[in-house]
Amino acid sequence: MDNNQLTARTEFAAAINQIASERGISPKIILDAIKQALVASFKKDFPALALEVEEDETKVITAEIDEEEGEFKIFQDGKDITPPGFGRIAAQTAKQVILQQIREAEKTSILDEYQEKLGEVINGMVQRMDGRDVIVDIGRGQGVMPPEEQVGNEYYKLNSRVSVLIKEIGETMRGESVIVSRSDPKLVRGLFAREVPEVGAGSVIIKAMAREAGSRTKVAVESTQDGVDPVGSCVGQKGVRVQAVINELNGEKIDIIQYSEDQDKFITAALAPADGLSIKKDKDTDEFVVTVPDDQLSLAIGRGGQNVKLAAKLTGVRLKIISDKTDPGITVTGDEEFEIDQLGLPKKIRNLLVEAKMIKIEDILFNPDKLDEIKGIGPKSLKKIKEQVLAYKPPAREDEKTKE
Repeated sequence: MDNNQLTARTEFAAAINQIASERGISPKIILDAIKQALVASFKKDFPALALEVEEDETKVITAEIDEEEGEFKIFQDGKDITPPGFGRIAAQTAKQVILQQIREAEKTSILDEYQEKLGEVINGMVQRMDGRDVIVDIGRGQGVMPPEEQVGNEYYKLNSRVSVLIKEIGETMRGESVIVSRSDPKLVRGLFAREVPEVGAGSVIIKAMAREAGSRTKVAVESTQDGVDPVGSCVGQKGVRVQAVINELNGEKIDIIQYSEDQDKFITAALAPADGLSIKKDKDTDEFVVTVPDDQLSLAIGRGGQNVKLAAKLTGVRLKIISDKTDPGITVTGDEEFEIDQLGLPKKIRNLLVEAKMIKIEDILFNPDKLDEIKGIGPKSLKKIKEQVLAYKPPAREDEKTKE
C-alpha cells in the first residue's frame, strides 16, 4: 500500500484517495489543508468559543478526522470541543479545500507541461482582454501576452487565430502564468522552422536575426549541407515560404540574406537593398565606415534609420554611413528648401544646421556628436532639435497615396 494513502475505512477517506490518485496530489496534502481550513472555520463561525479556548495560550486547537465515523472534530489538547452543528460546516469546508487543491494541482501540471515547451511556436486563439494583457487560449491552458510582448500595430480580435511564442513561466497578477509573445525575435525563428523544412531539419540554420517587431526583420542564414541554397530555401518557389511567415506576422517585411564569416561581405549583405558600398574599419573606434553612392544613401540608412540600425544589430558591429559625394559647400540665404525645413525649426537654428551641411533628417539622426560641435546651438536648442526629429513623420509617397 502507498504510505501516503489514507486508510479507506470511510467513504470520505476513499473519496480523498481516489481524487488524489486521479489528480496526482498527495492525500496527506489534501487532509492537512482541510484540517487547517477547519480550524480557521471554527474560529470564524464560533468566535466566542474560540476566544474562550485561546485565552489559554498553552493550549492548541487542532482538527482531526474520526476514522470510525468519518467526521471531522475540533480538539484542544486532546479534548473534543466540537460545537453542535459543526458537521455541516466541516463538510462544506472540506469540499471547498478539495476543489482548491484540485485547481492548484491542475495549474501546476499545466505549467509543468508548458515549461517543456519553452521556445516553441504554437497556434492559439485570442480569448479575451484582461486590462492591457491579451489572454490567449493555447490548448490545455491559457497564455498571458503582456503589453511588452505585443506588437504595437497589431489588433487582437476576439476569437482570432494567432501564432505565439511560448516565452517563459513568469509572475503576473494571477500568480505564475504561461507568458506568450508576438514581439520576440524567436517567434520569427520558430515560424521559419515551421514553414521551411530545411530549417526544421537543420540543413539551413539561422545564424543571426534583428527585428523591429511589426515593421521589419533581417535574417542571416547559412547552409550546413552542400548543394542547399539557404536563401532560396527560405524564400521558396515564387516566395511562397517567406510569404507564409510574413502572413503570420501580419505583413511585417522580412529580408533574408546570406551569412558570411567575411565581415565586409556580411555588412554589405545586411545593408541591402543599398549597393555599391565601400567598407573600411576605423581601428581607433572599431567602427565600420560605410561609404555609399549618394543616390543610395537613403536606402542604406532607411526610413527613420531602420535599415542601418537593423544591419548593425544583425552584424553585431557599429556602422557609420557616409556619402561618397563631396559637397563643395553651401551658401545659406534662408530661402533654400531642404529636408530639415519640414521640422519647423526656428530660422536661426535652421541656418546653422545648413551651414554645417546637416540638411537631411538622417544627418541629424545619425550624427548627434556633430550637433554638439556647432557653435551657436546651445543645450535648449539641441533639445528642441531632437524633439522635432523624434516627432517628425515623413509625408506619404505618391504610390502610398494611390493605394489609399
